[in-house]
Amino acid sequence: MTITHQDDLDSLRHIGAIVARTMQAMAKAMEPGMTTRELDGIGRTLLEREGATPAPEATYDFPGATCISVNEEIAHGIPGDRILKAGDLVNIDVSASKAGYFADTGASFRMAPVRPSLDRLCRDGKRAMQIGIAQVGHGKPLAGIGNAVGRFAQANGYTLIRNLASHGVGRALHEDPEEVPTWPTQDRRRIHRGLVLTVEPFLSKGGIWATEGDDGWTLYSKPAAPVVQYEHTVVATDRGAVIVTLPG
Repeated sequence: MTITHQDDLDSLRHIGAIVARTMQAMAKAMEPGMTTRELDGIGRTLLEREGATPAPEATYDFPGATCISVNEEIAHGIPGDRILKAGDLVNIDVSASKAGYFADTGASFRMAPVRPSLDRLCRDGKRAMQIGIAQVGHGKPLAGIGNAVGRFAQANGYTLIRNLASHGVGRALHEDPEEVPTWPTQDRRRIHRGLVLTVEPFLSKGGIWATEGDDGWTLYSKPAAPVVQYEHTVVATDRGAVIVTLPG
């Protein structure tokens, strides 16, 4: 989507705030003994209360309102009977639509007690996203996002999952540009004013590829390694990126 009117931006900010608040409320509600299905139910209730429609379910018939991935699951985890435990690494990905506008956000959360190495990975995962967002602006190369994130990862001893990319969003969950690499590339495309996209690097301690599990949805790291993901939906402007997935 390319924003051309203030009404578009206002509508994106509205749904962006809804998904951000939903994700934060789900993270706050997490506790040992809860199933991922119960956690997803909290997210569904909050979205429905705001008049929003879960995007993965509506767009792809995903079996849940949100994606919840635990430990070895790195993305697209199906809510179910899995019980959350102390020390788990939980990724919550919330995307939804309202009045024809879509927003997408996600983050990785630690359930105490937290291992120092995992705490550092989460902190640096959030930093990697911020570095990518700083490369968004009118006229800048799309490759600047992945190249900057790649430099950070290499300097700090991390790897990046290289087949889970950022993407255009706004009028659909996934739209042009369909794939925005968050790893180093020679992509020659440029960002234009008003472009709406996600920035969501998957930072890892050894993982390079995402592989699909037997359920046809859940993704795992190959080689097996801890992975974190942080994601915002942003709009490109002459002055840089405007983040719309903030709780407000």
